Amino acid sequence: MKNLLKGRYILLVMLLILSTALAACGGEEGASTEGKAHKLKMSVTVSDSSTWYIAAKKLAEDVSKETDGRITIDVFSNEQLSGGDSGKAVEGLAKGSIDLTFNSTIIYSILDARFGVASAPFLFNNHEEVDKVFNGEGGEKIKEILAEKGVQALGYGENGFRQLTNSVREVKSPEDLKGLKIRIPGITMYTDLYRALGTDPATMTFSEVFTALQQGTIDGQENPIDVISSSKLNEVQKYLTLWNYSYDPLVLGMNKKLYDSMSEADREMFDRLGKEAAAYQVKIAREKEATQLEDLKSKGMTAYTPTEAEIAAFKQASQSIYDKYTDVWGEDLLKAFTP
Repeated sequence: MKNLLKGRYILLVMLLILSTALAACGGEEGASTEGKAHKLKMSVTVSDSSTWYIAAKKLAEDVSKETDGRITIDVFSNEQLSGGDSGKAVEGLAKGSIDLTFNSTIIYSILDARFGVASAPFLFNNHEEVDKVFNGEGGEKIKEILAEKGVQALGYGENGFRQLTNSVREVKSPEDLKGLKIRIPGITMYTDLYRALGTDPATMTFSEVFTALQQGTIDGQENPIDVISSSKLNEVQKYLTLWNYSYDPLVLGMNKKLYDSMSEADREMFDRLGKEAAAYQVKIAREKEATQLEDLKSKGMTAYTPTEAEIAAFKQASQSIYDKYTDVWGEDLLKAFTP
């Protein structure tokens, strides 16, 4: 009898030990993403002097500080992680070979043409309208499309309104554009738009633009003020048209599979700090642009801001783009982006 009781006691002790071990294992599995270390890589399209890079470094520093170095982000400028190709950068982000990026929605158009809606011609008049849309339904819809492509949007930055420069004449109307050879990004929508405006659009890598302008191979180009200034295009371009014809937003994106694998606390942290970093980039970009514009004028560029009536004429000349692309973007998405 004693041996039987002793055997049962030993068995009970063993069962208690086993159940405690299983519970411990189960706890470890459930908390496997809690406190997990990550060494991440982030790609930025432009140089380390840009507002994009400055904001990316802010995110890296904030994340490292909040996690006591458990999560680190190495930031690489000039698309070093994708061989200088921003298109490959967003593809790498979606596939997971790059963890985070700062890229324009214009570049995301290679993944899905719907991203082009954000840069539709003469859609926004000012920053107030931009902020209303991206802080509202428009921003949410772009976030949903990004998620479909494997990207988690942490926040929206700003490359800015795209402006026109040329070396031939002041541009105040669609008629002034006739026959000008203008370099544009290699996006079909822009090609269609500039043909509709009567220009001879040309696509080339931006690294070739300064020389092409200098040699007269092309007459002009279009870009935000920051690019015009930092690339010193004032040295080869006389006329600047401040027509705000196309807005160029940035996405502070994270690979969605990586994001989803993190703990709830880490996801909340990236959402919060990512939004703060993107907002910081917008703030300093707008402050910097005002200074750069005055600097361009002081260096001899002739800057012209079209009147409301002149902008209306440009809008009318661009209507064919909406006729062609509304079905591509989707009426609901276009409506969400209409201020």
